[in-house]
Amino acid sequence: MARELPIFPLPIVLFPGAPQPLHVFEPRYRQLLADCLAADRRFGIAYVPAGREAGVEALPRPGDVGCVAVIRNTQGLPDGRSNVLTVGERRFVLIDWVSSDRPYRLARVDEFDDEPVDPSETVTLAADVREGFTRLAQALAILTGREDEAIELPADPQLLSFQVAAALELAPEAKRGLLALRSTTARLRQLATLVGPLAADAERRAAVRHRAKGNGRGGPHPQIEPAT
Repeated sequence: MARELPIFPLPIVLFPGAPQPLHVFEPRYRQLLADCLAADRRFGIAYVPAGREAGVEALPRPGDVGCVAVIRNTQGLPDGRSNVLTVGERRFVLIDWVSSDRPYRLARVDEFDDEPVDPSETVTLAADVREGFTRLAQALAILTGREDEAIELPADPQLLSFQVAAALELAPEAKRGLLALRSTTARLRQLATLVGPLAADAERRAAVRHRAKGNGRGGPHPQIEPAT
């Protein structure tokens, strides 16, 4: 069912269950924050590219997919700015813009969830994604010197797909594609093709770093190139 939702356009692709800290400083979004806190604490985050042309406001378009953000806590600053912690909830399709006297944008949106899938295939794909992402995280922990940090992944395949999609350093269009998929199986299948090569590359770099440390030649941490 369609509903009206305040929209915060950002160069962020938010996934359900993913935490998203925000720093709110523009007056119109201070008003959005105040209105949301006085209501159901929800607004929509919809992706727009970073940067804008002079005098041109970057806006999502009808048909774009975004994610509802639920405000978990806020920290007001003396000058009126706020640090806000949100978490992704349900996804939505932006249907059209709604006329409003508010300084921020209001849209009519249609929220959606994943469609039913074959559990047996989903479980197998989830195991592949979990294994690949664990390898990637362990290699990155070596590269960043954070080997003591534990890796926790949800057992639920859908939640796993959202968490891994949120965590991977992917191009925005790739993340938007994953967000728009309405099949947990399809999302896991795409992630499985991504995490394997990323894990292998990170493990290679981690091995080089380990050898360099063993020879007494440390150096700057290698960076994993974003996948497309």
